[in-house]
Parts: sequence; C-alpha cells; structure tokens
Amino acid sequence: MPKAKSNTTKSRLNIRKTYKIYIGGKFPRTESGRYYKLKSADGDLLGNICLSSRKDFRNAVGAARGAFKGWSGKSAFNRAQIIYRLGEMLEGRSAQFKEELVIQGATPKQAQAEVAATIDRLIYYAGWADKYQQVFSSVNPVASSHFNFTILEPMGVVAILAPEKSSLLGLVSVIAVTIAGGNTCVVLAAESAPLSAVTFSEVIQSSDVPGGVVNILTGRRKELLGQFTMHMDVNAIVYSDNDTKTISKIKRDSTSNVKRAIIYKGMDWSSAAAESPYLISDVQEAKTIWHPIGK
Repeated sequence: MPKAKSNTTKSRLNIRKTYKIYIGGKFPRTESGRYYKLKSADGDLLGNICLSSRKDFRNAVGAARGAFKGWSGKSAFNRAQIIYRLGEMLEGRSAQFKEELVIQGATPKQAQAEVAATIDRLIYYAGWADKYQQVFSSVNPVASSHFNFTILEPMGVVAILAPEKSSLLGLVSVIAVTIAGGNTCVVLAAESAPLSAVTFSEVIQSSDVPGGVVNILTGRRKELLGQFTMHMDVNAIVYSDNDTKTISKIKRDSTSNVKRAIIYKGMDWSSAAAESPYLISDVQEAKTIWHPIGK
C-alpha cells in the first residue's frame, strides 16, 4: 500500500483578519460598505479597514447613550473590578499587541515598552475608579443653616478622537479615564495605525464591560470630525493631537449643545502627566447639593 501524502508539507495561505468596527458589543461591518487599505511600515498590505460613516457614528452614540444608565449606576468598586479585568486580559494578549505595533512601525523594544505601560495604565485607573470621589468631593462652608456638598458625576457620552502618535497607550488611556468615572464613549481610532484599537475592541468584547460602554470606529478623521463635534447627544469631546484647525473647529462647534471640549494638545501619553486622577475629573460634572440642618 502506498503511503498517504502528508498535508503538513504543503504551503498554506495565511487567514487574513477581517477588521470590523465595534458598536454596542457587536462587530458590524461599516454601513457605508467602504474601506481603506492599510499598509505596514514596510509597505505590505495588512488589510482593509472600515471607513465608518455618519450612520455608524449615530448608531454608536445611540449604543453609548443606552448603556450609560447601567454603567454609571454600577458601584465604583464594580467598575474598578471590570477595568482591572481589562488589564488582565490585555496582559494575556500582549504578544499580539506587540506584533501589531511592530508592523505599524515601532521597534520591538518600543512595542514591548508601550504594551507594558498600557497594561499598567489600566491597573492604575482601575485603582482610582473607587477613590477619585473622595479626593475631589468636598463639604463646603456656607453662611446659613445648611450642609453644602460638592460631588462629581459622569458627564454622559464622550466622543474621543484617539491620538495618532500613540495608537495603543494613548487610546487606552483616554478610554480608561472616561469609563472609570462612569461615562460611556465613542472612539475614532488612529487613522494611520488602527490595528491596536481593533484588537482592543476584541479584548473589551470578551471582558465584563457591558456592550455599548465603549464603541470603537475606524475611518478618516476629516470625514467624521463634524459628526463628533456637532452631535447633540454627545456631552464631551476629547482630542489630543496638535492640529490647530481641528482644535479651533472643536472649540467652535462644541458650543452647539455646550459640550465640553477637552484638549490635550501635545500630550505625551508615556509621561507622568498622562497618569493622574485629574484626567478622570476632566470628564466629570461637579454637582452641588444643599441640605438644611435639622434641629
């Protein structure tokens, strides 16, 4: 009897990943049906990345708004546990994140340092999720027979333009400070390096983060910027790059519904300034309560 030929010696094609957007805990294809080709630092084609549309953005805002009540209503300790779990899961997939950073232009040493810093950043903000209220809340002196308290409350839906030059650490940092304080968010990934955002959405989807709390889109900033700045159900917008025209548009358009414009111009996300509970307070509203003093 002739021996059967082994298939192990045959070459096989790599199964290329399908890069989708992340809305409401699911991975739909973009409503627009459009894509752009992403190439590696060496010029190799990595895949087709979704060009999200205005409708995708509206769907994401709807999902974020729907998830806000449940997420903000969780105990701060529970949110801390969930964010800590994100750090654990990112640790388990660190090799994949390092590989994706390298093919997008980072050196192996830079990629390893960024992934480690990102994991540590999640653990850091998990620790602050149930403590920032004690730091920033206060009992205020008043000249009447009342108690006067100031506490922080989540703003609502936060639109985030992820930093182009820090596609993993910067992305995760702005998401972490947003959700640690009970907000939900819609994120536009870095156009030039979106792989980390897509992979992080997979980490989120398989974690304990409820669907809709974090929604991640890919695409061209120039096409979606107006939606991010003008949508009437967005309560704040976060931007951390240096383009002066974009900053001017954000500040001008945010007056449409008095959304807060949070600009981290030139932020170095690996610096000590990028790791602070004050960043959580940036996406919080201060609420003052008066209570009469009974006899």
